[in-house]
Amino acid sequence: MREIVLDTETTGLDPSDGHRIIEIGCVELMDHLPTGRTFQCYLNPERDVPIESQRVHGITDEFIADKPLFAAMVDELFAFIGDAPLVIHNAGFDLKFLNAELARLQRTPLAYARAIDTIDIAKSKFPGARYSLDELCKRFSIDLTSRSKHGALLDATLLAQVYLELVGGRQTKFNLTTLDTETALLGETRTARVRPVPLAPRASSAEAEGHAAFVARELGDDPVWNWG
Repeated sequence: MREIVLDTETTGLDPSDGHRIIEIGCVELMDHLPTGRTFQCYLNPERDVPIESQRVHGITDEFIADKPLFAAMVDELFAFIGDAPLVIHNAGFDLKFLNAELARLQRTPLAYARAIDTIDIAKSKFPGARYSLDELCKRFSIDLTSRSKHGALLDATLLAQVYLELVGGRQTKFNLTTLDTETALLGETRTARVRPVPLAPRASSAEAEGHAAFVARELGDDPVWNWG
């Protein structure tokens, strides 16, 4: 199962106020685990970056002045995400900005139903808790030392780890058949070990007789565990 963890950085909070995307970061997951494939691009928003936003992500007007426009990167972005579900923290925010950019290009918007919102998952698992990415990283003991400011690819990488924990933790690939499969592939056979001296029964003879009488009284002479 292929999924894409996606995050954006923007010049502000609402595209209806003229704010634009300035960074997109994506991390590919296969069966909920990162594959190592990522996508990142910085974008020229064709407007200034307010100082309040710069304090959040550290992206300045000077840094993005020579970066490509969204129109120049949209095909590369869509080639990476394909038709995979999009794992997003607060999906409404990022999709609102992405769809505003797509509308400028008269492109088909991304369906909100395609998004897996990790805030919704966190709310269902931890009612009443705080759901910011920082708080969830702390809850799952995910290292935040590299995150002095927000960044789309950095946050997508952290979110991939949070998502893994939210959907079942690091045992999602736990497989009891692995050892037997490896043994068969190696052509080995293993014989079950038998104790040379059986363990002494833990139930007394009186307890064993009482149990047998209970089974006979409640279940008859042919209890279900004797069926075969």
